[in-house]
Amino acid sequence: MASKRALIIGITGQDGFFLTQLLLDKGYCVDGLIQPHAHDDTQNIKIFLKDYEKVRFQLHYGDLLDGGSLTRLINKLKPDEIYNLGAQSHVAKGFDVPEYTINANGLGALRCLEAIRALGLEGKTKFYQASTSEMFGNVPSPQSENSPFSPQSPYAASKLMAHNLVQIYRDAYGIFAVSGILFNHESCFRGDDFVTQKIVRGIASIKRGDIKHIELGNLDAIRDWGHAKDYVRGMWQMLQRDQPQDYILATGKGHTVRSFCEKSFGFAGIDIVWRGSGFDEVGENKKTGEAMVMINPDFFRPLDVNNLIGDASKAREELGWVCEFSFEDIISEMVEAALLPQKDYNK
Repeated sequence: MASKRALIIGITGQDGFFLTQLLLDKGYCVDGLIQPHAHDDTQNIKIFLKDYEKVRFQLHYGDLLDGGSLTRLINKLKPDEIYNLGAQSHVAKGFDVPEYTINANGLGALRCLEAIRALGLEGKTKFYQASTSEMFGNVPSPQSENSPFSPQSPYAASKLMAHNLVQIYRDAYGIFAVSGILFNHESCFRGDDFVTQKIVRGIASIKRGDIKHIELGNLDAIRDWGHAKDYVRGMWQMLQRDQPQDYILATGKGHTVRSFCEKSFGFAGIDIVWRGSGFDEVGENKKTGEAMVMINPDFFRPLDVNNLIGDASKAREELGWVCEFSFEDIISEMVEAALLPQKDYNK
């Protein structure tokens, strides 16, 4: 029996790394779409270029903003599965570049779906769309598949556009297309501009003496944090079903940014105590009194989302999906990786 072929769009990111690892371990042939940047952003996935034959793992240039390149590549590969993980994925940046965000995230998904339809691959190619908990906005938690959406950012609106298009193309054209509504998920491969990585990398810089403190925004925002390795397994499980359905992946446990910060410092051997309030609040080293964390008003979003906690009971019951990593496991792994010498970080 021939190996299944999967195309991963956004393969150079955190989820792309773990999904590639999972699929190669399952015997897939994996193709990855990378943007033709002037700089090389394939650092995380170079291990696969080295360890697997070209027939099992290949990279291809293309872009979600270029429908022609997407269609030509999908026609060439005729993959069994497409995972669309590509996006402008930073919420705050979406306010700065809203048109680009809608184009890449919303219209990018449309271009993928249109390629499947136009090429007549409705009966062959299954499509996974990376949706996000940000689509719920400030809808009361816990949020489930039946909760209403209320996006509070261009990023969330762009993802909701893609989410709705998946449903439309599924119903109108019979494409096996699903959206995974994933709540926050982390690892040591998380991008530097996300708050979790900013915290642990900042702590490492403090420990090395490079900086005195880190600056953060809303410490009281609550997020449901899981591990990316658990979540990519859920993505794959969604595409193995007989019928396409959307699923939430989440731990069901909420933690504040403040808690993530405290535990991260704790794993690095620093106890934090908080003084003051509002923009004047400071996180101090309990032992020395030095300021370790300070609040920067510039890091608050124009519209903040305060409480995202997911109900993944449908995924647990129908997919058999489980979380193997705890909140503490994630933080410990990220802090340990951040404290490694820079040259060893991606080993």
